Amino acid sequence: MTPRLLYVLHSGNLYGTERMALATLEGLGAEIDPLLCAPPGPVLAESRRRGVPGIAFTSPRDLARVLRRELSAHRAVSFAATAVTHSLLFVALNALYRRRGVHIHMVHGGTDERDSYGRKKVLNLTGVRFVAVSDYVRERLVANGVRADRITVIENFLGSDDVASRPRRPSFAMPGVRRVLIVSRVDPIKRVDLLLDALDRHAGPSSLEFRILGTGWDLDALRDRARATHSNVTFAGFSDDVPGELARSDLLLHLCPVEPFGLAILEAMAAGIPVLVPDSGGAGSLVEDGISGLRFRADDADDLARRLATFQTADAETLNRLVAGGDRQLATRFSAAARIADYRRLFNGVET
Repeated sequence: MTPRLLYVLHSGNLYGTERMALATLEGLGAEIDPLLCAPPGPVLAESRRRGVPGIAFTSPRDLARVLRRELSAHRAVSFAATAVTHSLLFVALNALYRRRGVHIHMVHGGTDERDSYGRKKVLNLTGVRFVAVSDYVRERLVANGVRADRITVIENFLGSDDVASRPRRPSFAMPGVRRVLIVSRVDPIKRVDLLLDALDRHAGPSSLEFRILGTGWDLDALRDRARATHSNVTFAGFSDDVPGELARSDLLLHLCPVEPFGLAILEAMAAGIPVLVPDSGGAGSLVEDGISGLRFRADDADDLARRLATFQTADAETLNRLVAGGDRQLATRFSAAARIADYRRLFNGVET
């Protein structure tokens, strides 16, 4: 009998966490009987489009009704969740039903240390297995009291079909980059302000065009600051065509020093453009400096300007070599086949 797998999301949005849930359920394919549970929102519409069964819930009580029904109907139920309350709810209910299966708590991280990592330690004694999407996320979990022996790192990935279907920038034929894209929320922790600091101090990057996609608390203030002093910086707000924007750019710039992962970095690799990231956080661990991209010292506006100058003067061969390094990473380290195999082993090899 095909085992039931319930994947419960705390958000109905369609950002990295939700997209990876869908990709994981699709990748496991016929090996499982999946049900995606999420608050109402675009992730459930996308699950229907992809043929992944889904159901909406609007409160813990509503979710409890779904879980009771599933536990009653199946002898074996595996479970994955992104919220501590949802994992605790499943633990409590399964104490009554005693169904065999694997309980995974997914940790994609976030901007709030307590909510993203600190609260997870309450699951230490429940038999739950944690999946961290990067070594950085694992480090933050351990620092906040989660048992290291209960954590497995499985990095995010892009499927081969996803990579093949994305628009791609032609290979570089001329030296240097001109169009720089930032895909990020415009919140203080994301450090988009660091770009403006670099432009304030150094004239070199002023010949580049910077386009920022995203909204957030700092949007109005930073947009006003850029309008006053840096006409080469455009805060474009939300975009529903990030793949197209990437393919029309020459470089992806990522600025957050504490990013848990950074799926936009993989998407830039798939778009055929090089990436520049800080040397810390999950984002820094995704890039081999000088091989699949470049890194700058986190929170250092002067070093950011220096690295941007490197891209401005880089010859086409160097730029294409960095793109090729990103392609190799997508085909190996960040491939769906490799990472789905990790999930398959986890769901097959651990019992609660």
